[in-house]
Amino acid sequence: MSRLIIEADGGSRGNPGPAAFGALVRSAGSGEVLAEAGETIGVATNNVAEYRGLIAGLQMAFAIDPDAEVEARLDSKLVVEQMSGRWKIKHPDMRPLALTAQRIFSPGAVAYTWVPRAENAHADRLLNDALDGKPTPQPSAEELAGAGDLAGAGEPAPSVQSQPEPSREMPALWSGEMDPPTTLVLVRHGQTAMTRGHAFSGGGVDGPPLDDVGLGQAKRAADLLAGSEAILRLSTVDGAVPAGEAEASTVADATSAAGLIPGPGVPVVVASPMVRTRQTAEAIASRLGAADIVLDHEWRECEFGVWEGLTLAEISERYPDDLAQWFESTSFRPPGGESLDELATRIAAARDRIVSAYPGQTVVVATHSLPIRSLVRMVLEAPPSAMFRMQPMPGSATEIQHYSDGTSALAGFNYRS
Repeated sequence: MSRLIIEADGGSRGNPGPAAFGALVRSAGSGEVLAEAGETIGVATNNVAEYRGLIAGLQMAFAIDPDAEVEARLDSKLVVEQMSGRWKIKHPDMRPLALTAQRIFSPGAVAYTWVPRAENAHADRLLNDALDGKPTPQPSAEELAGAGDLAGAGEPAPSVQSQPEPSREMPALWSGEMDPPTTLVLVRHGQTAMTRGHAFSGGGVDGPPLDDVGLGQAKRAADLLAGSEAILRLSTVDGAVPAGEAEASTVADATSAAGLIPGPGVPVVVASPMVRTRQTAEAIASRLGAADIVLDHEWRECEFGVWEGLTLAEISERYPDDLAQWFESTSFRPPGGESLDELATRIAAARDRIVSAYPGQTVVVATHSLPIRSLVRMVLEAPPSAMFRMQPMPGSATEIQHYSDGTSALAGFNYRS
């Protein structure tokens, strides 16, 4: 009986967004790679892509030796715990994928091991290559038929020590084994004249400044954050230095990377370049002691095109068909504007850059209503229509925690003082 190791990963740029998987099969005896694949799967969530990677790995391993002893190594705690039978599979998109994976090998033939993301780099590279237009097609069963001779039954390669099994079903982010999360505190700007008049104020123009009420809301938001758990937690961390320097190409108007390294207890403050968000960020940075504000164009509000400056009633009167399509489909783009899908893609990319640059830290982002709604919807894996059923208020704070295994949690929504 041969022993095989599967390494698999999956991911999307947007969650949901353009997605791909990476998977490979090694001989446990020699560590030699016997098969590998990295392919795109259209628009999907991270979890769907991770399951697709596992399925591809299992299919390749089965083609090599259907009687093999298999260890599947993934950096998705969710997939590992669900496939090990310790966590229930509640999401309807996950159940058929898990069932497909379970049926490839005989019961008990596959053991599942969680590994840190850094130890799953080969599979991660395959999926990112696929997303970048360089796929590795999954080999056919005929192409893999001879690979079984290379697998051998020798001593297994050094096994990655699996994490202790949790004593009860729980989300990965509750596990004590996880590293501290990267916390994004999303602050909606304070009130402007257009906010007060319920007019569409998008990211295509600098926009109006905060009015007197909005300036007060920005100050209260700063006071709220100064006493928040996410900010206070920084005071127990020595240095609070990001893992890598911010690159100028990722922000619209960043100061030198050295100037972006905060001291103990001081978070990074990022802002959309709109006037209203810059004013909000300035109040926050002053209160928290942050010397600089990173201006990132990707955090701007959705661009509304010809709807800019109009109220919903006015849009309904002038562009009734367009407005109906906007509510029906996130792919619809207002004339001269931006679709909600396009918004989600750029906001997810901006989020991912922050999570990568500041692991385990708190980053405050002064942004807008629709970017906040979009990220909350992604965390909750809610349908697109959910965006129209939440309303972050001016000057409010929303907290999202991102963990090293790719999971995330909504820790607070619409906090106001």
